Amino acid sequence: MARKALKLASWTSVALAASGVYLYSNNYLDPNDFGAVRVGRAVATTAVISYDYLTSLRSVPYGSEEYLQRRSQVLVLAVKQLFPDFEFMWLVDEAKKNLPLELDFLNEGRNAEKVAHMLRHFDFLKVPQIHWELSTKRVLLMEFVEGGQVNDRAYMEKNQIDVNEISCHLGKMYSEMIFVNGFVHCDPHPGNVLVRKRPDTGKAEIVLLDHGLYQVLTEEFRLDYCHLWQSLIWTDMDGLKQYSQRLGAADLYPLFACMLTARSWDSVKQGIGQAPVSATEDSEIRNNAACYLPEISQLLNHVPRQMLLILKTNDLLRSIETTLGTRSSASSFLNMSRCCIRALAEHKKRDAGSFFRRTQISFSEAFSLWQINLHELLLRVRALRLACWVSALLGWLTRAPHRM
Repeated sequence: MARKALKLASWTSVALAASGVYLYSNNYLDPNDFGAVRVGRAVATTAVISYDYLTSLRSVPYGSEEYLQRRSQVLVLAVKQLFPDFEFMWLVDEAKKNLPLELDFLNEGRNAEKVAHMLRHFDFLKVPQIHWELSTKRVLLMEFVEGGQVNDRAYMEKNQIDVNEISCHLGKMYSEMIFVNGFVHCDPHPGNVLVRKRPDTGKAEIVLLDHGLYQVLTEEFRLDYCHLWQSLIWTDMDGLKQYSQRLGAADLYPLFACMLTARSWDSVKQGIGQAPVSATEDSEIRNNAACYLPEISQLLNHVPRQMLLILKTNDLLRSIETTLGTRSSASSFLNMSRCCIRALAEHKKRDAGSFFRRTQISFSEAFSLWQINLHELLLRVRALRLACWVSALLGWLTRAPHRM
């Protein structure tokens, strides 16, 4: 019975995976909704859920040691059957590591309080309060906060919430978590990120839910990742190659850069902040995705385990930006660069041997941040000037017939 159930689960998962690739290659899915990590997790989860339902695992106490052990065994078998030619065992390792944490609600409550304290300087962030006196390892009681999903444009328009402001806030929040603090909420799907207007001030606010899955980045990984994104933002191809390889990409660093940015290699070489994603580029990414599955699998098997959840987080955030129509704006890249500069400067100051050296680093940090602010101001002036020209042209065109 168990073997039949696993076979059925595997075939179900294969069908779903094949359908996903088919839809993707035929333009029915947006490329930002097709992250390799997310597809792998979804396929394996389908196999495990099917097996759970059809076997005696339903009778094992949920969350018990036996439950976790048997579920891990099922996952290994399912992945081996689904991907016999690919090295997808990173998926097994990730699931086995994270499943116990996601089922521990006291751990979730601690994560919620930690991130609320860590990001307390953001006045646009709300983390629901934990009622510890009514919570246990299996039950977590939190403050109820009402809002709309972060990808619900209709809700935002109805409540007069600016989508660009929300997208900017979301980018600032995650850049701070990843680059500065190294403590990252790794499940920002729309059901876990709400938006609302604060009852007291009427300002837009992001509500962050579901704190079961966080990734704690090592300092070495976090600093290498900072350097890598600095290289991507400022088109430093030598730095891009160096820090991609430090993070395990080896000779596949061009593919790694494309996976991180969801941009084509040509766009990466020209500068990801130079132009928004075009329909042609989206089509190129979509058409080439299935061809690189073996290379993607090889890459994911060699990058640090911390990178897997970061990639998943990037996919989810990019999907939200695409839905809101704010994807890959220059502002988001500049906010990321600010966090990278601050994080790298803080690291250098900790290692500095003298007050003079720390002061020198602080001045360099302030100057770099000033340069970014100036660059952002110039971009806004350019956009405003373009808007004025368009407005003047439209005004002239509407008046022209009356002169004839």
